[in-house]
Amino acid sequence: MFSDQTSIRRLPIYIILDTSRSMRGEPIRAVNAGLQMLKETLLKDPYAVETSFVSIIEYNTEPRQVVPLTEVIRFDPPPLEAGGWSAMGSALRLLDQRLDEEILVNTDEHKGDYKSQVFLMSDGRPTDAWKMAIKTLRKRHANTLGTIIALGCGPKADLEILSQVADVVLATAQVTPAIIVSYFKWVSQAINVASKSASAVGGSINLPPPPPAFNIIVRSM
Repeated sequence: MFSDQTSIRRLPIYIILDTSRSMRGEPIRAVNAGLQMLKETLLKDPYAVETSFVSIIEYNTEPRQVVPLTEVIRFDPPPLEAGGWSAMGSALRLLDQRLDEEILVNTDEHKGDYKSQVFLMSDGRPTDAWKMAIKTLRKRHANTLGTIIALGCGPKADLEILSQVADVVLATAQVTPAIIVSYFKWVSQAINVASKSASAVGGSINLPPPPPAFNIIVRSM
């Protein structure tokens, strides 16, 4: 469990990214550019700097937390590389482990973190088992996990699976650098909105309108 128990309650943000081989070339370069833009945007928002903590989990053949839950002012995403398969189920299990290890829960002595918000990006069908992982995560909605938002990016994204994983599913048929960067701009806007109203965050957040190239497929909030 995270040991820095300050008077400021944290808004944990987990960004889960598909870095399988189908993301090679321009798509993964756009993801890296989008993450840098996300960092720069959050640093300009005093509410996000004060409240939001960000983690990045990438997954291809295996999942890996490349950035542990980190305050915005120290958030520095490393460059990601694409390759391998698409182990989304393993990534969701890793998220579940990190929620146990990194999230402060309410006790009689102190208030815990706000519910974690999750942004998942996928451009294809998972290559491993995922149903049990999402079933386990769903049990957390009463305490440490808030909204799961997924982006199905490209024609091979499995929107049916994503609709079972996430509360909100965005979809775009295009996988261009401009589309990917616009997604991260939207994520930064969503984080800014959530950080400004963190005390009101329950199980969901008020999302800004998606970019023009994106459609909302599922919204169960």
